[in-house]
Amino acid sequence: MIVDVQNAMFLHDDAALFNGEKVLDNIRNLIKKARDSKMPVIYIQHTEQADDQFAEGSFTWRIHSAITPLKDDIIVQKTTCDSFHKTNLQEELALRNIDSLVIAGMQTEFCIDTTCRRAFSMGYHNILVEDAHSTFDSRVLSGSQIVEHHNNILGGGFVQLKKTDEIVF
Repeated sequence: MIVDVQNAMFLHDDAALFNGEKVLDNIRNLIKKARDSKMPVIYIQHTEQADDQFAEGSFTWRIHSAITPLKDDIIVQKTTCDSFHKTNLQEELALRNIDSLVIAGMQTEFCIDTTCRRAFSMGYHNILVEDAHSTFDSRVLSGSQIVEHHNNILGGGFVQLKKTDEIVF
């Protein structure tokens, strides 16, 4: 499950994603592994109002071209940090009898954190790919610190942590 890897995340003039290009490369590798193993690839795409950077149809809203979905991939639109809230994600997973999720994407402290916790509370077995999610520096912590902190917290019970090269489908 690839969360919010959209053009907007890579176009901030005043800030850059922590380890952004490496994270994008890791996500691309995860997608290839999933497709090679005939596993479904699910994209979560954040959508906002017409004047927002995530306005449906805008360039910044589109999924990054390095990981363009194929016609058989699943795309779920969301409007909150929770990939399950008011979306058809749970139905898509149930339709395919999926009870384990491999999660990667953006932003660590928002949509990744919320989605991991919600999936856990719904009974899914979650693997968070610890080197395939990222965020920006905040006023208090660097992007690196935020990723490390969330890996530590989420790995304490909400998810199993694995690196990209450890993922086997």
